[in-house]
Amino acid sequence: MPELVAIAIPTGPRFLAELTRVWDEGNAVLPVDPRLPMPAVAALLEAMRPSVLVDEAGERQRLHDPRPVEPGDALVVATSGTTGAPKGVVLTHAAVEASARATSARLRVEPSVDRWLAVLPVAHIGGLSVLTRALTTGTPVTFDVDDPAATLTAMVPTQLERHDTSRFRVVLAGGSADWRERSTNVVHTYGMTETGSGIAYDGVALDGVEMRIGDDGEILVRGPMLLRCYRDGSDPKGPDGWLATGDEGELDDEGRIVVHGRRGEVIVTGGEKVWPAPVEAAIRELPDVADVAVVGLADPEWGQRVVAYVVPAAAAGEIPLDLARIREAVKKMFPAYMAPRELHLRNQLPRTAMGKIRRSSLGESR
Repeated sequence: MPELVAIAIPTGPRFLAELTRVWDEGNAVLPVDPRLPMPAVAALLEAMRPSVLVDEAGERQRLHDPRPVEPGDALVVATSGTTGAPKGVVLTHAAVEASARATSARLRVEPSVDRWLAVLPVAHIGGLSVLTRALTTGTPVTFDVDDPAATLTAMVPTQLERHDTSRFRVVLAGGSADWRERSTNVVHTYGMTETGSGIAYDGVALDGVEMRIGDDGEILVRGPMLLRCYRDGSDPKGPDGWLATGDEGELDDEGRIVVHGRRGEVIVTGGEKVWPAPVEAAIRELPDVADVAVVGLADPEWGQRVVAYVVPAAAAGEIPLDLARIREAVKKMFPAYMAPRELHLRNQLPRTAMGKIRRSSLGESR
């Protein structure tokens, strides 16, 4: 039976070489973030049960109690590993190829002209899929952020703010990106590990992808790039192949998907639903706000109250950044019930390697 090989090498040529080698041997790859603390790595390996661990030096270590993969499996990608029990998403070679070809067709990738720049962590599907697209289509890939020949890349929103992206033909932006706020060459993606990376670009489903909204507002998706199962053998897809994403959203008049957020993130205050993303966008319009996260905390009167965690910009404005000013900014755009009732100033906000805010950490910090 094919084996699962864990590769604990950061984004770069050596990871790509090991990935290619493992696939050529007929085995599957578990990417491991080498930045994880040792207890987290141990927990991940115990849950995923690979046969071999390849470390940053290229040394191969045989592991005890391994569990094989099925023929045709290409990747097992962990959806967590720093908190909670790691869950592994099993993607087949067919799924990886379907994702790569659908993406490349939508972006009109020309292998003889284009070149991918890989800068995201390969332990996450957003970074890993850059390499699998390049391998599948024969498109060159570089890891040098200053490579002038790079025409395509994928970044998280925080990277878009730090880099000059105008030189690229296309920049894929995931995380909390919103296609309704797109700019020139930036293509906002919607997807997750279970969908093998992005499945909707600027709100439009890729070819071969079906999307619909369930009766309860949850986004359901179906397509050839979806996971086969989780590492424990469970299959989250329904008998008809539809995957419930855990996101709530709607289809607009043009048939584009509009994602409101994770169903667990919606704040219900006084019987009204408040999604964090639009409130955060309104607060971010203030010039002296560097970063913001909005969460709901338990409230005896309202059920939940809207709470804002804000990182002030380095240069403070003349008007104090207080709760009244935050509420005013939100109420200019939305009903008063969406305005935060509590404000906490922070030096930084907890984020994942892919730039997503860890809202649960904020709630627990109180």
